[in-house]
Amino acid sequence: MRDNLIVPFLKSAGYAGAELRPIAGDASSRSYARFWTDAGSLILMDAPPPENVGIFADMATALRLRGYSAPEVMAEDRENGLLLLEDLGDDIIARLIEKGAPEEALYRLAVDFLVDLATLPPPEFLPDFSDDYVMAQNEMFLDYYVPEKLGTPLSATAREFYSDIWRNLLPRLHVGPKVMLLRDFHSENLLYLKDREGVKALGLLDFQDALKGPPAYDLVSLLQDARRDVNYTLAEEMIYRYLDRTGLEADAFRLSYAALGAHRALRIMGIFIRLAKEKGKPRYLEMIPRMRGYLAANTAHPGLSALQNWLLLTVGEGRA
Repeated sequence: MRDNLIVPFLKSAGYAGAELRPIAGDASSRSYARFWTDAGSLILMDAPPPENVGIFADMATALRLRGYSAPEVMAEDRENGLLLLEDLGDDIIARLIEKGAPEEALYRLAVDFLVDLATLPPPEFLPDFSDDYVMAQNEMFLDYYVPEKLGTPLSATAREFYSDIWRNLLPRLHVGPKVMLLRDFHSENLLYLKDREGVKALGLLDFQDALKGPPAYDLVSLLQDARRDVNYTLAEEMIYRYLDRTGLEADAFRLSYAALGAHRALRIMGIFIRLAKEKGKPRYLEMIPRMRGYLAANTAHPGLSALQNWLLLTVGEGRA
């Protein structure tokens, strides 16, 4: 952490001499630390530029104004990438399930949050989950995963076929109202807050990459978790719960869900290769087989047969 910036930041916030204890971070360049005050603990986020802590702070405010449990921003230095945050605790859903907490109840809480979120308009300041964005993100798979798998860059012809397939799929992604997408909505970024009721019992930790777009995306993030297996029956129950409570047309939504799931799996597989090769984080390679499984399940949808065939012919993957 950047002590030359953090020490004066904490002093200006009234916490000179705070003893910081590092806590686990994520795949980004952000780092976190906790310290204790007379009134309880606080969290320091250190996100060096070009990370933009302003987006996190604005999103936290937007979520709190809508009645959700995002951390309150206690102090900020946007220029230098520092935030002082309310500490929502350590009851991360993934860890609670590992200790025997009722998995189904916790997933119901997360799905009910998404249902509630879909009733509210997203903040105007959020960028769109646009077709151009999807196409650009799809390149991660081609630029990192495919060369690693084949030992050679992808041919221009194969790349063009891939782009054509996705251009045809783009209209299928946008089913339902445009909603606030938290993007990294999965069990290690969600907390259970036992002292709060309803959807407020869901603590939200990671939303600085938020966009506005199709509602199936965050449901995919939740149920196709790169870090843990979600039982097929449980996932189907949660999809049905979402559809039942939102009233969205099931067939169109499931195609959107599958296409977004394939997009997300391809993107993440590329990112995990990049993290291993360029950032020295080989632990992410251990999650790729799980993402391959999600990719195969998604491309089994009849509406994704062209993508499945491309994957089989090009990299020998895409079918269970």
